[in-house]
Amino acid sequence: MKALALLLFGLVVVSAAVEHLHSSEEYYRHNFASFMSKYNKKYAQDDLVYRFKVFKQNMDFITEQNKKNLSYTLGMNKFGDMPFNEFHAKYTGYNQVKRDYIRSKNGPTHAFGTEANPKSVDWRKTGAVTPVKDQGQCGSCWAFSATGSMEGAYAVKTKTLVSLSEQQLVDCSTSQGNEGCNGGLMDYAFEYVIASGIGTEAAYPYKAVDQKCKKVTASPVKIKSYVDVTHNSDADMETAVAKGPVSVAIEADQPAFQFYKSGIFSDPSCGTALDHGVLAVGYDVKGSQKYWIVKNSWGSDWGDTGYISIVRQTGAGECGINMESSYPVAA
Repeated sequence: MKALALLLFGLVVVSAAVEHLHSSEEYYRHNFASFMSKYNKKYAQDDLVYRFKVFKQNMDFITEQNKKNLSYTLGMNKFGDMPFNEFHAKYTGYNQVKRDYIRSKNGPTHAFGTEANPKSVDWRKTGAVTPVKDQGQCGSCWAFSATGSMEGAYAVKTKTLVSLSEQQLVDCSTSQGNEGCNGGLMDYAFEYVIASGIGTEAAYPYKAVDQKCKKVTASPVKIKSYVDVTHNSDADMETAVAKGPVSVAIEADQPAFQFYKSGIFSDPSCGTALDHGVLAVGYDVKGSQKYWIVKNSWGSDWGDTGYISIVRQTGAGECGINMESSYPVAA
């Protein structure tokens, strides 16, 4: 009995020591050092203190959110030293504008919602989705969303997957209304490709900066039109995604987005102020919860290997995902 009492006492002491460590400055310093090493972070001396302070705040936010037993979990990632306003300014870039005048002006009519759609779809499994890409600190999410749906449309039609050039769209589609690293619109990108074609990623590699437009000599993927999915219709979105990957816009201006790690994202504070272009590559259901499978452009070390599962809702949808979706039609 005496030995058991000593063992229990020892466990209490160890537990208390761990708890103290977790609440101490040393705990934060240890994690910050690991973070800097893992992501090769280097700071000027006058910036180090500030980044450490932000890192601690983000660690606390992640910890507190995960205590709530939500349908999704958060985790520290390469954005851990950035306050949300800075992160949001550098890593989104969808320009929400009144665009009724361009919606489907090139697109064929389509009777949405009449097909019997599969219960689940994942275009990654059929070779219609390229590996996750990284837009870097350039507001070019719209370009990655557009290339993703064009890559998908071409792959579905031809069974050949070709990685297309986001940099060409950043540099060359300004006359359609896009603003390079300052933001853009997927439909504008489709209009540019219909008129001018698009080269491969290898021929026109991504640099994450605005450059002078370069002439493209070969355009392996041809787009003849695009279709804008019915505004605020979950059923029509399902029909569209059942046909191929779809460019979608979402509101990503919630801190939980910055540190999303896994699970089905469902956040009541996520509204309809669309600011980020992504790609819906499928849909599925877990238990009673239906969700979209969404490819992001923040690298494979963000989220669930670069993806996020977003709960399906009627109307505008979670984070406005049903509001302004569109897809190209391969020639």
